[in-house]
Amino acid sequence: MESDQLLSSFTKLLVSDAERSARFYEALGFKRMNADPPFIHLRWENQAEVYLVAVPAAVALQGPRGSGVLLGFRVGAVDVNEVASRARALGAAVDGPTVQPWFTREIVVTDPDGYRLNFIEPA
Repeated sequence: MESDQLLSSFTKLLVSDAERSARFYEALGFKRMNADPPFIHLRWENQAEVYLVAVPAAVALQGPRGSGVLLGFRVGAVDVNEVASRARALGAAVDGPTVQPWFTREIVVTDPDGYRLNFIEPA
């Protein structure tokens, strides 16, 4: 059951085009909770929150974002194959699925700004 109650932790991502990024995340299965510039609040399966933060045009984002960081999301209503298919349809890079030694099956999707999203299910 979806709830409007805020979860206890969240991630903020600095993005070059908030609406483009929001459309990308929504196509993967994230739900838009609201848009209150400069933030767009998204939720993944009622367990993770992401805020897309629009960076003013005068501020240039440089270098790869999220280098060395994977943002993890457990899948439930859909499986990693479905998320991978959605991502590929958007033209996104997808690594996997890979079965890990810790008994999970995972994919990594790269978003339009270079952030790496790790979708995980039990193997």
